[in-house]
Amino acid sequence: MGSHGPLAPSGGRVREIAFLFPGQGAQFVGMGSDFYREDREAQNIFDQADQQLGFSLSKLCFDGPEAELTRTTHAQIAIFVTSIAILQSIRSGWPHLKPSVVCGLSLGEFTSLVAVEAITFEEGLDLVRRRGELMEKAAQKNPGTMASILGISIADCIQLCKESGAELANINSYEQIVVSGTTQAVNKACELAKTKGAKRAILLKVGGAFHSSLMKDAQKGLEEVLEKVEINEPRGTFIPNVTGEPASDLKTIRSLLAKQLTSPVQWVKTMETVVRFGVKECVEIGPGRVLKGLARKINPELNIISIEKKTDLDQLKPIKVEG
Repeated sequence: MGSHGPLAPSGGRVREIAFLFPGQGAQFVGMGSDFYREDREAQNIFDQADQQLGFSLSKLCFDGPEAELTRTTHAQIAIFVTSIAILQSIRSGWPHLKPSVVCGLSLGEFTSLVAVEAITFEEGLDLVRRRGELMEKAAQKNPGTMASILGISIADCIQLCKESGAELANINSYEQIVVSGTTQAVNKACELAKTKGAKRAILLKVGGAFHSSLMKDAQKGLEEVLEKVEINEPRGTFIPNVTGEPASDLKTIRSLLAKQLTSPVQWVKTMETVVRFGVKECVEIGPGRVLKGLARKINPELNIISIEKKTDLDQLKPIKVEG
């Protein structure tokens, strides 16, 4: 089955399922508002977040303004909370639908760890809040930017970085790679990309040079924060971005969560590992549908649904799970 249809039951029992969680950039004004209105479980998550943060994050998610929602410090907590609210809504309607594999794009890693009960929602929210603050601060100290390079190979992009001084930030698909670094280095990379046959090189509207060495201060800060966080063994296979390989050792998970800020997001490798685990069905949970598009490019055989609106839950109805 292609990646357009709903998840398919197999002999009454669901096959292996992966939950995928989006990263920064997926936010939009109005996200999660229908879940808040119509679902008690989701409403509780937003209310709990508002109380814990000491301001109305829910109002920012539902009504904007967009400029405030897009700020790194706000976008990360907003996407995290909206994704968990949607997850809770799925859990209340489909209590037996448990992922065998979880992963998330950058920020989405923290959401995925909450999904497999490795960290609590409260601790996850605190962590993501601090992460956003640290990244914004590092970006102000060491300004930079990012660009998406389309249509050249990973090997060519590595060479491009060597020549321009930019760094690999995201390997999103075989032909969509994001570079990061100083504005000068990234601009040079965009110019060089065209000479190497890239279809397009697009500067991204981001608050800093994420996943590059310019985030070193944020990485150090996050390491200190993570030392104080209790992490439990994940109830399911967790695939971190830095390696694209499963990690269950708690010390390793802690280390990779911080290292991720200065390392490329190995999304291609992550999705290849998902497939290696026999997964054919994926549910993207949270705002946006970016991960569905990327997964389709990496492996057209994957069957993926995105749940970002309440009406999207209808796609889960064909799933039969034995209790």
